[in-house]
Amino acid sequence: MDIVARIICLFFGYCMGLIQTSYIYGKLHGIDIRDHGSGNAGTTNALRVLGKKAGLIVFLGDLFKAAIACVIARFVGMTFFPDIIYPMILWSGFGVVIGHNYPFYMGFKGGKGIAATAGVILGLLDWRIMVVCLVAFIITVAITRYVSVGSLVVVTLFFLIFLLLGISGKILNPSTGGALSGAALVESCVVIFMFGCLAFYRHKPNIIRLIHGEENKLF
Repeated sequence: MDIVARIICLFFGYCMGLIQTSYIYGKLHGIDIRDHGSGNAGTTNALRVLGKKAGLIVFLGDLFKAAIACVIARFVGMTFFPDIIYPMILWSGFGVVIGHNYPFYMGFKGGKGIAATAGVILGLLDWRIMVVCLVAFIITVAITRYVSVGSLVVVTLFFLIFLLLGISGKILNPSTGGALSGAALVESCVVIFMFGCLAFYRHKPNIIRLIHGEENKLF
């Protein structure tokens, strides 16, 4: 039954990820965002192509679709699967990122999943991870002017902070109040590691441009 719960979370998350904020916003303004700028259906491209208002709306849309999916998974987990709450939250969040990156109705050509990943971090309801990742992103982008660098720093820190907090017994099961440990901790870390791997894969063109000094800066 636990396996079925994970599959349902992944599928539910994928469905939530199909809410393509940048694509929808672009269509409402008469364009396909994928035909402009970098061709990416995400926050940064919406910001560059359609302006600050569009960037903010797209970011919030992608952020909250992931956060809502995670909160729903948390509630269901606390009610029916108290031993695997964190894995359920993270599988739901990972599903959102997959749906965002590879929406079937857009020919599997979506975004890069960073705003959605930020929504997963928000949906975990752990202020320590939120603060560190947010501050790191702001500082990195402020110094480098590269959103791609800030994004990769965030996904890396997400994994490292969760791992360190989990090993030290500071990630608590919201149902029992006890430290997350054993199989649930390992599985959670594996899923978060997958977030990072997917982010680096989706940013492969950005990494190549960074190496050659051709990456676009934020402004």
